[in-house]
Amino acid sequence: MSKTMQTVRLTTAQALTRFLINQHVELDDGSELPLFAGVWAIFGHGNVAGIGEALYQVQDQLPTYRGHNEQSMALAAIAFAKARQRQQVMVATTSIGPGATNLVTAAGVAYVNRLPVLLVPGDVFASGQPDPVLQQSENFADGSSTVNDTLRPVSRYFHRITRPEQLIQALPRAMVALTDAALCGPATISICQDVQSLAFDYPAYMFEKRVWRLRRQGPDANELKQAVKTLLSAKQPVIVAGGGVRYSLAESELQAFAKRHKIPVIETQAGKSSMLANDPLNAGAVGVTGVDSANDLAANADVVLAVGTRLQDFISGSNTLFKGQVIQLNVQPMDAIKYRAQGLLSDARLGLQALSSHLAGYVAPVEWQQRATAGMSAWAQLCEGILPATDEQVMPSDAQVVAAVNASVDENAVVVAAAGSLPSELHKHWRAKQVGGYHLEYGYSCMGYEICGGVGVKLACPERDVVVMVGDGSYMMMNSDIATAVSMGLKLTIVVLDNRGFSCINRLQMATGGANFNNLLQDTYHKGLAQIDFAGHARSMGAQADHVANVGELKQALHSARQQEGVSVVVIDTDPLHCSPGGAYWEVEVPSVSEREEVTAKHQEWTAQRIAARGY
Repeated sequence: MSKTMQTVRLTTAQALTRFLINQHVELDDGSELPLFAGVWAIFGHGNVAGIGEALYQVQDQLPTYRGHNEQSMALAAIAFAKARQRQQVMVATTSIGPGATNLVTAAGVAYVNRLPVLLVPGDVFASGQPDPVLQQSENFADGSSTVNDTLRPVSRYFHRITRPEQLIQALPRAMVALTDAALCGPATISICQDVQSLAFDYPAYMFEKRVWRLRRQGPDANELKQAVKTLLSAKQPVIVAGGGVRYSLAESELQAFAKRHKIPVIETQAGKSSMLANDPLNAGAVGVTGVDSANDLAANADVVLAVGTRLQDFISGSNTLFKGQVIQLNVQPMDAIKYRAQGLLSDARLGLQALSSHLAGYVAPVEWQQRATAGMSAWAQLCEGILPATDEQVMPSDAQVVAAVNASVDENAVVVAAAGSLPSELHKHWRAKQVGGYHLEYGYSCMGYEICGGVGVKLACPERDVVVMVGDGSYMMMNSDIATAVSMGLKLTIVVLDNRGFSCINRLQMATGGANFNNLLQDTYHKGLAQIDFAGHARSMGAQADHVANVGELKQALHSARQQEGVSVVVIDTDPLHCSPGGAYWEVEVPSVSEREEVTAKHQEWTAQRIAARGY
């Protein structure tokens, strides 16, 4: 006689939450944490009765936080996962309709950046009896589609739950997308609102404790042999440190590898702060937002060891920067073949260890080491001429503000930013004082990520000072999480750089021959320009806020912010036209035909640049 399977009668929503609280993760030191650190929720039509009630029952084990915008709360969850180096995950649940579609941009951020987040939007009635319900779209050609289908292209795993028992298979599959290094990204479990409240006799094993571990794939012997052979032949090697270094917790291995073999390291946005800024082998930021010292090494290296990077166009100079043989050390097979690379499919930590053990006493030639050192010295000297600002200086450059903030924060500070002019200036000039002190979302370059990202980082790293740097354009897109941070009692410092518009794109517009149009506020359609009091606006949400007149007042305000609890906002006006030197070729298509001579001339200029960079 077969043994009767034990079951537990739960609603679908209750089964979901019970499953989540029984998922754990084992860290490298052997300790365990809950895999899911909390849920961000805005309740509405489609998730309040089912999921809302289920979350209420487990709030002591799985805390629920309320956001003010579905996109921003999901972005906070994503920033949390990034700051936790993908070892813990958060959940975002929404209503159907606009609540669900507000998740799409955040899902795009997670998808592009390979970051885990569990999205649980409500959905229509599986029964179809009350259709169309409030907020339900109607596809006249497909009765099975809903707005949640917009999440399919930006989800590593998607499952619409139309029957309670579907959770039994769907949830473990979602866990794979959230925990596997190669597949990592957002998972969407879309649950029809009537199904959330249906009861089912779930197998008890579904709710047994499960411990997920960071899977480390070692390199294939043949791929390793080829990579070692290539590196041993290198006369001018360079290492590109990507986000995979941080997600595999391989910072120490990277530093040891570089030191042992005397190979300079250049950093992507995601990989920056894997090495400290003062490390003698840290040659700085690479790519379009990079510095001359790093880009010189990238362009002249005969072997490029790319560790944990997908080499997007801002890093690779639109696939023109690296002339030598690229070795792609990566867990993702599709990334490992990019840039005509020799693939070395492996976890970054194990891959670097294996390479080093086979390279034995290999060190980069002294002449190449000297070239790297000279380049870094030249860049440092250049910065000495552009970064200092007098205390009385008004309208400083973004770079000067970055330098002033960098000098004013504690050693354990994490800077958070995302879009506009700041990623370039931060990539060039921010000097991380501790590993992990740099948090940029630049895979999707999502305006509005900054403040909610700061909330997520602070939840992930409560022991660290979190400094958000945001332009006025991004601030206007998404700022309500100032109120979220205030209500949660989080200590954040937010520096708002007001250059009165979208200055980064304005400079690109001018560089391509375009007229000043629709970017800076003065160049937009208007009958009277709004005079935005950012400090007053922040104070209205409960923050301490000041609008400072110059760099000296900025330093004083930052000093005060360090002594205060809660959210501090400092606003400073900056020069919209100034940007730091450096950078690499970036492919931009300028109209080949125009009534404006400026555009025609720029088309010829950019075409010549493309031919010089690509050869065609």
